[in-house]
Amino acid sequence: MAANDPLRSRLLDLGDARNPNLLQINLVGLGTIISREIRRVARIWIQTIVPPAITMTLYFIIFGNLIGRRIGEMDGVPYTTFIAPGLIMMAVITNSFGNVVSSFFSGKLHRHLEELLVSPLTFTTIVTGYVVGGVVRGVVVAALVTVVATLFTDLNVVHPFITISVVILTSMVFSLAGLLNAIFANNFDEISVIPTFVLTPLTYLGGVFFSISLLSPTWQIVAKLNPILYMVNAFRYGMLGSSDIPIGTAYALIGVSLVGLYSLVVYLLNRGTGIRT
Repeated sequence: MAANDPLRSRLLDLGDARNPNLLQINLVGLGTIISREIRRVARIWIQTIVPPAITMTLYFIIFGNLIGRRIGEMDGVPYTTFIAPGLIMMAVITNSFGNVVSSFFSGKLHRHLEELLVSPLTFTTIVTGYVVGGVVRGVVVAALVTVVATLFTDLNVVHPFITISVVILTSMVFSLAGLLNAIFANNFDEISVIPTFVLTPLTYLGGVFFSISLLSPTWQIVAKLNPILYMVNAFRYGMLGSSDIPIGTAYALIGVSLVGLYSLVVYLLNRGTGIRT
């Protein structure tokens, strides 16, 4: 009996390999989705990575060098330095959102998303895979725009942990927002509505180019209804050590947004909203 034990163990191992459990399936599936999303970003890098660098360079030239010289300092730092965290965060928000909304909607359009939905993968695995892809693009773009920013101003990161964590958490929030947009979109026009009419105005009014201390008390209250304001200021605090918003409040809002959007997206996928006809 003892002589057959190694053979029996080998057969059991082969059986396990041929019948992987649900956890193994989801781990493989998660890795596959993430790998596909990263390859997609790398394959069309001239569309995903280069444009943000060019756009932010123009912002630094126009607002930083030309207008910034007339403004002087804001919150005790040169204006170019003040807007640098906001411009980096703007790039993170738009690219995280854009990556997921375009990728997920393409899956709906070309019908290969159905293969994911009928597979043994859980909805949380599918959502997490797309979100990680958005985060990767957001972080890469953030690093590139930071390099661009150093060409125009001196940046010394005061709180590295806060800086990195805010970038990652914000990328996650807007990756989920992009996924939510893609779920409800029925054509390419509908995936551009939110970025054009919601995301862009909120970003410009989110303290990227100004401190809300310059606003009247009434408009400060209105400005604080903008969630992007908290993310921009949290990131600015991490990089420069100054913020118009308490850092704890910013983290709380980001956390609530993250949990709320994740739960909503998983719920909608489970119901088949925007997927099943």
